[in-house]
Amino acid sequence: MRPPASPHGKGGNASTLSQQVIIDAAQRILDEEGHQSLSMRRLARSLSITPMALYHHVRDKDELLILLLAKKAQSYPRPELPEEPRERLVAASQLLYDLMSEAAFLSEILASPDLLAVSVSWITDHITEAAAACGLIPEQATRAQQLIWRFTAGELMAHRARERLRAKQEQEQDAAAPASALAEASPEQHPRITAVADRWPDLIAQNTHRRGLEDIVDGILASYRPDARASG
Repeated sequence: MRPPASPHGKGGNASTLSQQVIIDAAQRILDEEGHQSLSMRRLARSLSITPMALYHHVRDKDELLILLLAKKAQSYPRPELPEEPRERLVAASQLLYDLMSEAAFLSEILASPDLLAVSVSWITDHITEAAAACGLIPEQATRAQQLIWRFTAGELMAHRARERLRAKQEQEQDAAAPASALAEASPEQHPRITAVADRWPDLIAQNTHRRGLEDIVDGILASYRPDARASG
């Protein structure tokens, strides 16, 4: 990730416009209008400046979202984590999911978890430290943190996609479409899928993140440390 643009920018009136002023204005739009309304043009309009003036302080919308996440992470509660290494690794990883699930504005850049990790470094540090406490060497602990990041991002993207689909279905009054599509599938060609067709909406609506997270953690520890399951 490139270093953030200078808070004082390269132009404009630095005494009245700064990176912090821009971030605060963006946060107000998120709070009052929702993340769908946040754009560089909308932000510029709220500050009574031209969009070009923003780019003296924030490179683009992606950087703006990353800075907003960093602000949220700084004020996010820092709970006491468990002493036992595996439980600490799971708890720190869950904390990452909880924080990011509250930041709906991240939908656009969830596919770039390496960039986002810098914004919540205190959580990724906890994840990496807990992995090392489980007996992983530094390279393995870093790999574990990256795998957990990607799992978290994937879960959030899938969750957001389901929310968008559900909202569209409600708008179109076509909420039964997914079940109908599965019901029409051939049992001969798709025996496993059609067997759960009547339960499909309920199954995909379940939040299975925590169960998947524990599977990921146990898989990582079993791969790098075969005795980890027994000790954890």
